[in-house]
Amino acid sequence: MSVPAARFDILQKRLSEHSQTQVLRFWDQLDDQGKQHLASQLEEIDLDLISHLIADKDEKPDFAAIAAAATAPPAVRADGSGAAWTTEQAFERGEAALRAGEVGAILVAGGQGTRLGFDQPKGMFPVGPVSGRTLFQVFADRLLAIEALYGKAIPFYIMTSDATDAQTRAYFEANDYLGLKQDNVRIFRQGTMPAIDAKTGKLLLASKDSLALSPDGHGGTVRALKRSGTLQDAHNRGVKMLAYIQVDNPLANLADPTLIGHHLLANSELTTQAIRKRYAMEKVGNLAQSDGVVQVIEYSDLPVEAAEATDDNGDLKLWAGSIGIHVIDVAFLDRVANEASALPFHRANKKVAYVNEAGERVEPTEPNAVKFEKFIFDLLPKAQNAFVVEVLPSEGFAPVKNADGAENDTPMLAKKAIVDLSRKWLEAAGATIAEGVMVEINPRFALTPDQLREKIPANLHVDEDRYFDRGHFDRE
Repeated sequence: MSVPAARFDILQKRLSEHSQTQVLRFWDQLDDQGKQHLASQLEEIDLDLISHLIADKDEKPDFAAIAAAATAPPAVRADGSGAAWTTEQAFERGEAALRAGEVGAILVAGGQGTRLGFDQPKGMFPVGPVSGRTLFQVFADRLLAIEALYGKAIPFYIMTSDATDAQTRAYFEANDYLGLKQDNVRIFRQGTMPAIDAKTGKLLLASKDSLALSPDGHGGTVRALKRSGTLQDAHNRGVKMLAYIQVDNPLANLADPTLIGHHLLANSELTTQAIRKRYAMEKVGNLAQSDGVVQVIEYSDLPVEAAEATDDNGDLKLWAGSIGIHVIDVAFLDRVANEASALPFHRANKKVAYVNEAGERVEPTEPNAVKFEKFIFDLLPKAQNAFVVEVLPSEGFAPVKNADGAENDTPMLAKKAIVDLSRKWLEAAGATIAEGVMVEINPRFALTPDQLREKIPANLHVDEDRYFDRGHFDRE
């Protein structure tokens, strides 16, 4: 189907008003399919917003002033201190919500495994140290274990990107949805934003018939939930809150009853999990409270004086590092999804391949473009009673971001963290494990240390690598 002349004229007029007609320079060289593709992309773009962002007119927080007045956020620490209720009460309250079917799960899975040397969606990366399970399977197993324990299925909402959507769908179909019921798995795609030339402010073309587009950040979850009908699906199921994690953290305790319970007992619209910073200027988002509002101050925006400030005990005042694990009320998401400016855009200078005026593809060696992204943690200031829950890294944070050989966040380190936690559980249950032996526990075998204690025989000795799967345990 060809693009009608009237449609082209409208496009050209809109682009001309924003001085962006260069994206049509190859129009006459395109076939009908190419014209349709480019026209559809251009019609999706909010050119007024793009011009506003290019002009750098959006309001930016004064992070220096915010940080100067900032204090630690309202939080419960890993030892249970800081809250008016106990960890046991939080666990019981979270269990009640899971039994009532009030919890859904969001997995943000838009990233490719490029930095891992893995040319597929990151969720398909094998991370099980003994089992070889993929990241997707790790989280599916956890949801299946929770369903078996509490008698209610948790809808699994998986947000992909243009880069990962088709392969993710094919993976779940080919693997029988990893044991989950197909009706309980909903895959939806996040939005995109065009990249602009850093020097000229012009939209870049990735090819003659396509803009250079990239995902709009994990903050795009809000708009994508609404647009895809996923938020309505949660309503239809009676889901009241969504447990949110990112795909690259195999230790993330998806739909953790204790975290859910803290969220509910705090009467919070958004609760976020955090780790204690190892040092003042660690490169993590800093959770802070200023003028009664909880928010994240990026490490690059945090003045050294504020980062190094200590409390009366000599501990860092801003101790909480954000790790991208949240519990978010569905009603709150409904509200902010209808606010056009609910989340600000952040700018990032990146290397973006593009087609030059001669139609040649250019692979830049230095950052040449600006990308615009939204971050989910920017919802915190809008949430009532935003709350923070500390987790020990050894029990909840081992991201897989970089290839082995890097200093941190590698598959080797993540696998070691899985083995270390499995070993800790097993030894606490009375087992002995030979030095150097790898162990891995599937949550369908044991979701908690107490379940594990009931499953394994007394005086169990493990002298070779072992995967504790959901099958019958051989009492040796």
